[in-house]
Amino acid sequence: MSPDVPRPPLGGRMVLILALACGVSVANVYFPQAISPLVASGLHVSPDSAALVATAAQVGYAVGIFLLVPLGDRLPHRPLIVTLLSLTGLGLLAASAAPALPFLVAASAVVGVTTVVPQVIMPMAAGLVADDRRGAVVGTLLGGLLGGILLARTFSGTLGEWLGWRAPYVVAAALALLLAVVLAFAVPTTNPPSRQRYPSLLAESLRLLRTEPDLRRSCFYQATLFAGFTAAWTSIALLVSGPVYGLGAQAVGLIALVGAGSVFCTPAAGRYIDRRGPDPVNLACILGAIAAAGVLLAGGLGGAIGPAALVVGMLLLDIAVQCGGAANQARIFALRPEVRSRLNTAYMTCSFAGGSVGSWLGVRAYTTLGWAGVCGLLALVAVLALGRHLVRRAPRPHPAVAEQAGEDTGAIR
Repeated sequence: MSPDVPRPPLGGRMVLILALACGVSVANVYFPQAISPLVASGLHVSPDSAALVATAAQVGYAVGIFLLVPLGDRLPHRPLIVTLLSLTGLGLLAASAAPALPFLVAASAVVGVTTVVPQVIMPMAAGLVADDRRGAVVGTLLGGLLGGILLARTFSGTLGEWLGWRAPYVVAAALALLLAVVLAFAVPTTNPPSRQRYPSLLAESLRLLRTEPDLRRSCFYQATLFAGFTAAWTSIALLVSGPVYGLGAQAVGLIALVGAGSVFCTPAAGRYIDRRGPDPVNLACILGAIAAAGVLLAGGLGGAIGPAALVVGMLLLDIAVQCGGAANQARIFALRPEVRSRLNTAYMTCSFAGGSVGSWLGVRAYTTLGWAGVCGLLALVAVLALGRHLVRRAPRPHPAVAEQAGEDTGAIR
């Protein structure tokens, strides 16, 4: 919404509904990671070929963010969200009926394109709350997003073991269509801030990436860490189903279920960002990702220590990536309120482009170097993010920090 348009109320209940919508929607990109061994067995293909389903969803998501999320600045949010959810439900039904791997990969890519609802919701919500609540609200929505990412693997791994790999697609389709009905009544009426034509909206996202240094920095942080995140989660199914553990898809779901505790960290990170700014959170998250790589390395040993290392390492990685994402989005949403959807388009396109590359590289690293190669890849991308953070220009003081400093100076005088 433009700054001069009155903001409709966005209470706590509505924020929770939107967080749930983010989680249910984004789950469609991630639940294929846990059932790739089941897809390989069911469609009689190799495990690394079946992993293309998860990669296709990531690629489709990046494409959908670039092509569709800018429409959040041009169209009313409610019909846009409902339409995207409806198309996602139909795509999931098509995927559930896939007769062969190429059809499933194509359907997965289409689902990825249309399931970008969270990236429409977040800029909308950021424009419907006061500035001093933005970090907390974004953190809550990202908490819902994280819950969807993690519980998606538990859901699909468990349901897939019971009923086969097609069942998670059918249930996900039903949830997407039900959510479309709920949000058709729940989403507030909003007025789009832009009347630009669609090609101009797309071009604006690229222009913002060129002209806004803080946007580029946020994009680099998230693209690198998210590449490591997807590399680890795509490869962990290969590890636990391989000779070291010999477990099924349900084991990946259980690891993700334990990691779901990290969902409570993101809102807390958002409140800290409101007080102190995003940079301290970014640094802590980058260091956390490096530490996660070291812990996860022990996960390849098997035995008694291996499972514990996988659980602790993935939990630490989840916290690092999601809290870092809260810091990055709080930073970009504060840049220019009238173009939040286009800022988010540039940011999330870079993020999921990095995630797509990470997913592909993770499988290649695992097949050539084993689990140690995946951990090395995670450490490498986190070190790249750390290097970028250390060479950044000195940021302007966060408003909350500057205000506190002014009060302290006045007290001294």
